[in-house]
Amino acid sequence: MAAKKTKSKTTVKKSSKAAKTKKAKAVKKPVKKTTKPKKQVAKKKPVKVSKVKKAVKKAAVKPVKKLIVKAAKPEKQVKQVQEAPVKKERKNAKQPAYVPPPLPVIEISNFPKNKVKNVLVSQPKPADNDKNPYLDLGRKYSLNINFRQFIRVEGLSAMDFRAQRIDILAHGAVILTSRLAVDHFFRVCNEMRITVPETMKYFCINEQTAYYLQKYIQYRKRKIFFGHGTLLDLVDVIRKNKEEKFLLPCSDVHKEQIADFLDEIKISYTKGIFYRTVSADLSDIKNLGEYDVLVFFTPAGIRSLKQNFPNFKQAGTRIAAFGHATAQMVKQLGYRLDIFAPNPQNPSMSMALDAYIKEANKR
Repeated sequence: MAAKKTKSKTTVKKSSKAAKTKKAKAVKKPVKKTTKPKKQVAKKKPVKVSKVKKAVKKAAVKPVKKLIVKAAKPEKQVKQVQEAPVKKERKNAKQPAYVPPPLPVIEISNFPKNKVKNVLVSQPKPADNDKNPYLDLGRKYSLNINFRQFIRVEGLSAMDFRAQRIDILAHGAVILTSRLAVDHFFRVCNEMRITVPETMKYFCINEQTAYYLQKYIQYRKRKIFFGHGTLLDLVDVIRKNKEEKFLLPCSDVHKEQIADFLDEIKISYTKGIFYRTVSADLSDIKNLGEYDVLVFFTPAGIRSLKQNFPNFKQAGTRIAAFGHATAQMVKQLGYRLDIFAPNPQNPSMSMALDAYIKEANKR
């Protein structure tokens, strides 16, 4: 029995030892796997460091060449950066909002420039205190300057205006091209008992017309815009307010260029006749041929000349016209055009007359 017990003890010991060895082997296997990558990393590190050190030693001799190459490159890059925005500006250049049609060519006659003594200007006589360029011309060349208006303006009655079926209050903006347009717009409103709202916007052709509004409204409390002589200056402002419906007060004889301009930029507007231009009675002028130069500013003035003096023969009388429409009317009614303004040399009629009289009175 004792011998059997000893044998069982020895077998248990052996089996326990075998289990331990098996466990040890099982434990050692993963340890061996983890140690392998460490040895590989350890082997690679000294190789990398040595290679970097050698590369640095070799490159230590060539830093100057590399710096020179790098210094030359930025100049080319700067030039490219400076040239790029110029090209972009050319591509993105703003095109004009409205290109007006080309003006007709005006032909001036070659009639002899005889001496000028008497000049009739178809405008109202200025006040004594007013500075007038035509009076200055008279003093400069010792001329006899007379003023006589060939046309007169009549306001349209409220009844005649209603016949156009225009609702003023349905419009949120007004385009005013002259002081006459301002006067007759507010006159019609008063006659029809219409109170112009404070929200009304005013687009004036120049600063003088805009300041003239003070006669009827409080200037500071209203939205007023003005240009420098033409509606082309107001293109951007009008387009910003294109949701408004515009009212254009005008005469029965007016420039179609304004309407063409509004059509071109696609603005909703109504053209209303607030006043009419008629020929004045010129029966007080007995002899029109005594004047050396007749000065006109509107086509209506030329028509008044034809209406009041149907038998007038121009002969040696020179006719001066301001504006392309006036010059064309001179030709249409069979008269001779001798002086024209504006032109590149003389932007105003007074300057054109000055240049003509200076040359004519030399003889």
